[in-house]
Amino acid sequence: MNGPEMRGKMRGVMTRWAGRGALLVSLALLAGCASSGDMRERHPDDPWEGFNRKVFAFNDVVDRYALKPVARGYRFITPDPVETGVGNFFSNLGEIRTTLNSLLQGKGTNAGVATGRFLINTTVGIGGLFDVATRMDITGREEDFGQTLGAWGWEESRYLVLPLLGPSTLRDTAGLPADAYTYPLTYVEDDTVRYGLRALQIIDTRAGLLDQEALISGDRYSFIRDAYLQQRRFEVNDGQLEEDPFASDEFDFDGADFDDAFAE
Repeated sequence: MNGPEMRGKMRGVMTRWAGRGALLVSLALLAGCASSGDMRERHPDDPWEGFNRKVFAFNDVVDRYALKPVARGYRFITPDPVETGVGNFFSNLGEIRTTLNSLLQGKGTNAGVATGRFLINTTVGIGGLFDVATRMDITGREEDFGQTLGAWGWEESRYLVLPLLGPSTLRDTAGLPADAYTYPLTYVEDDTVRYGLRALQIIDTRAGLLDQEALISGDRYSFIRDAYLQQRRFEVNDGQLEEDPFASDEFDFDGADFDDAFAE
């Protein structure tokens, strides 16, 4: 898989689509920062850790015995170019949400880039199957309503693990309805088609993350929590991160690593 195809795939992986309720069955963000191992000092952004760990364990069972085996089968039978095209297709739909949220945050340039990407990839890229815009070096930052709320002042929020939906915060959970209304699959009237596309999106995303499982070390819950919170700070601050005292110095932060996301 060449560079542009990989970038297109990773954009597909990180699409924050409106049907996040369907897609985040086992999704959590992996990053180049991890907890040092077992239980450490209580994280100030995770006051509901007891509840969150129980939901995390439930989600883990769902993924381990349902989603992950299907994703492996999909990966085995699907050629890489097809898998890349599927990821590109769903990522392209997310450009609409990025445009709207960029405008809400006063980021006119990023809104223009997202609009241009959508038009180019939808037309020249044959419905978004090919990420032509990235090949043309037309790239921007993805935006969702959780990031918009952060830009409006809700910068920090309590960590919350949602049943089936996975890692979130109170702020990001509040943004889910708006994300849903700005993702085109929500408006597909045929139930069979809509559910079929959702299922494909779930499986393709999970398959694309199978290779990242080795990145998890130590206590999985703490690792994924710290990675998610770090990633969201990174996104809300447009790539600027303050030092996180709960992140291990063993790993260096790399925005590219944060695009590899899943909860096993």
